[in-house]
Amino acid sequence: MEISQLERIAKQVRRDIIRMVHGCQSGHPGGSLGATDIVTALYFDQMQINPEQFRMDGAGEDMFFLSNGHISPMFYSILAHRGYFPVSELATFRRLGTRLQGHPTTAEGLPGVRIASGSLGQGLSVAVGAAQAKRLNGDNHLVFVLMGDGEQEEGQIWEAAMYAPAKGVDNLVAIVDYNKKQIDGSTDDVMNLGDMRAKYEAFGWTVIEMNGNDMQEVVDTLNQARKGAHQGKPQLILAHTEMGMGVDFMMGTHKWHGSAPNDEQAANALSQLEETLGDY
Repeated sequence: MEISQLERIAKQVRRDIIRMVHGCQSGHPGGSLGATDIVTALYFDQMQINPEQFRMDGAGEDMFFLSNGHISPMFYSILAHRGYFPVSELATFRRLGTRLQGHPTTAEGLPGVRIASGSLGQGLSVAVGAAQAKRLNGDNHLVFVLMGDGEQEEGQIWEAAMYAPAKGVDNLVAIVDYNKKQIDGSTDDVMNLGDMRAKYEAFGWTVIEMNGNDMQEVVDTLNQARKGAHQGKPQLILAHTEMGMGVDFMMGTHKWHGSAPNDEQAANALSQLEETLGDY
């Protein structure tokens, strides 16, 4: 897909995020806005998938796991526009009894969602297991997982990070949304992450860095990762992003990690976000 087309989709996703979180006065807009370009590129350009015939086991297609499940507004919008379920269903976000809960779950049977996520630290382990299953089944497709940078404070992440290279899980591409912010402040203040690249490389990963808010660079980096698959090592992409990307008053701060805009703020945000695919 052309870069300009991907950018148009990302604009609509960002608009959807604001409308969804504002509509129920609950949710996590900051990280959702920041990670939009990455997941848009995955679903509309990179991954070999079949939305019309979704299978939980992911056989014969690439798989994606959202580990930092609190950025579900972004995930739901992309799944809907990619054809997993009707775009109109986005209006039910975080409503009681609907399929679009605040954190993705499997109980409601929402197509595109393979794990319940949001209990941070678990997604990398699941992705490693899914990637190993593909290898055992002779399936050459790839497994992608997106994690938060604050999530790297979880111990389970590092168990999985040690396991994947040791077992040669080389059909796995992990991505860290590296915005350097989490719910209580900057990652430097809460729990300094140190040299993330050096840490993963020390565990045996191939590490690539990119600007996660430049669509051309995102696509180029994902292409590089695809070419680097099946070479004996798992790969990690450090995606430098801006929390709140696309809305000026949400950028540069952690305060919109889990806060909903009021009417005036939502109107301001939407005035900065072009409607490109039509609102739900």
